[in-house]
Amino acid sequence: MHCVFVQIRCRPGTTYAVADAIVLREIHSELYSTSGEFDLLMKLYIPEGADTGRFINDNLLDIDGIERTFTTITFNTF
Repeated sequence: MHCVFVQIRCRPGTTYAVADAIVLREIHSELYSTSGEFDLLMKLYIPEGADTGRFINDNLLDIDGIERTFTTITFNTF
């Protein structure tokens, strides 16, 4: 499994509903509300061999209220 961070921008007034929907899907390791350009920061682990883009598309992007995401793929743990 490899670690990925996804920053999520929500439509105004939908952040808590989006967070609740993510929690119900149980795909994340950690989920935080954040300040700045994005509303949520999610840490998740993509199963080995799975396509990262497809995994995020199939498991996250159909949640109503998500306006934009920014994904950071990690390589090594130090």
